[in-house]
Formats: sequence, C-alpha cells, structure tokens
Amino acid sequence: MDLSQPQVMGILNVTPDSFFAGSRKQSEADIVERVHQIVNEGGSIIDIGAYSSRPNAADVSSEEEMRRLRFGLDIIRREIPDAIVSVDTFRADVARMCAEEYGVALINDISAGDMDADMFSVVARLGIPYIIMHMQGTPQTMQEHPHYANVVKDVLFYFSEKVQRLRDLGVKDIILDPGFGFGKTLAHNYALLNQLEEFSVFGLPVLVGVSRKSMIYKLLGGGPEEALNGTTAVHAIALMKGAAILRVHDVKAASEAVKIVSAMRQPVSISQ
Repeated sequence: MDLSQPQVMGILNVTPDSFFAGSRKQSEADIVERVHQIVNEGGSIIDIGAYSSRPNAADVSSEEEMRRLRFGLDIIRREIPDAIVSVDTFRADVARMCAEEYGVALINDISAGDMDADMFSVVARLGIPYIIMHMQGTPQTMQEHPHYANVVKDVLFYFSEKVQRLRDLGVKDIILDPGFGFGKTLAHNYALLNQLEEFSVFGLPVLVGVSRKSMIYKLLGGGPEEALNGTTAVHAIALMKGAAILRVHDVKAASEAVKIVSAMRQPVSISQ
C-alpha cells in the first residue's frame, strides 16, 4: 500500500459495548452491510475489533475474542475476498490466529506490546505490518488521573524505545498511533494534535484515531452521535500535519477530507 496518499481505515466493531453505539455490528446482516459500506465509501482498510477498548470496558476472554473475530472474518472473506484487513487486538495468540487462518494484513495493537509480552516476537515471526499505539495504563484504568511531564515528549520517547526494540527483532513495517483518548486529558489530546508533525522524526507512517471520541464532544457538547462535524475538522488538521491513515467510523466524510487536503497540495497552473 502506498501511504504517500493518506488512507482511510474503516472501523468494524463486532462487539456489544463499543463507545459509539452506531459502530456495533454483531449480526451477519449488519457485518455484511458494514464491510461493503467501508469499501464503497472509499475505505482501503477494514479494521475489525472484538474487544472494546473504551474506558472501563468489561474484560473479554481470549476465547471469546477469537470467536467473535472468526465470525466477522469469515463474513469479510466471503463478501470481499481481496479486502485489506487489520485486526484490532493486543493479544499475541489472537493476532497469530487472524494472520495464519485469515491472512489479515496488519495487527493494530492499542498496547504496543505492553499487555502481552509475546506480541513483539509473534509480529516479528509473522512478518506483518504492526500498528503500535501509546496508552497510559489499560482500557480499564487509563482515564484515572493521566499525567505527563510533557505529553508530546513523553509519547515520542515511548515510541523511540518501542521502535528500537521492534527493529532489533527485524520488524520492518511499523505504524505509529499517538493514542488520542487513551490515558489522556482533553488538554493532552489537543497538545498532541497541535504538534502531530513532530512524529515525522521517525520516518514512519502515523495513524490518527479520533473518530467521534470524547476529545471532540466534551469540547463541543453532546455525545458521540453529535461528533461527526468535529471529527471531520480534526481529520483535516491531522492530514495537514502529516497523518497517513485515518481510523474512522464515518468513511465517506473522512474520504472527502482526504480528497480536499490532497487537492490543496496539488500544484496549480497559472491558467487555473
């Protein structure tokens, strides 16, 4: 995949408890509709997740996570066999199953290996692109008084250590996700957005996942259901600051933001 042109990753939650109710897809009909929607609206990656990472989410066993993923992945492979699929998991055994049984193209790990010590070695053996996200704490504890000396510098340092460890293991394709909303206050989130271009120092693609999150609706009012306009505004800012992948609920709106920012960057002749 050529990431010189920003890509849109559409979220497929096969969970009953993700923070945005509109994203929960558990029936076969709902999953079929969603995967076709992602592709038809301009999404180039389907990110399937079976473990809700919202604050205070209930823990789910590895076996249940795998059961949900197999159900969803069977449908994706039947409906859109050539789809580029990412699996949102922090468990090494789940990542291995999805890669070996279903040929998923990326592993999207909210814990960057911190919640499963085997993840780095498994990703290295699989030779699969790996998304590492910064999170302070766990999904159950991350919003309990998050604190940083300097959030941007602290997250950059965190990534520097993770990237070096992965490089030492031979992992070649690494994508960075600053982890908006994961163990961060409203001020922390906007400080990261304001200095997002700093993450280009690694020479690695940056993924931004802000879709309908509380950093938007706590600032503007309402809830996740009213946060599309704010999400699109943040997406435009992120793209202008170098984001290579947008992880989103609303694929059409994000694809349009990509087109607008891309058009802005094209050289314009005098005749135009």
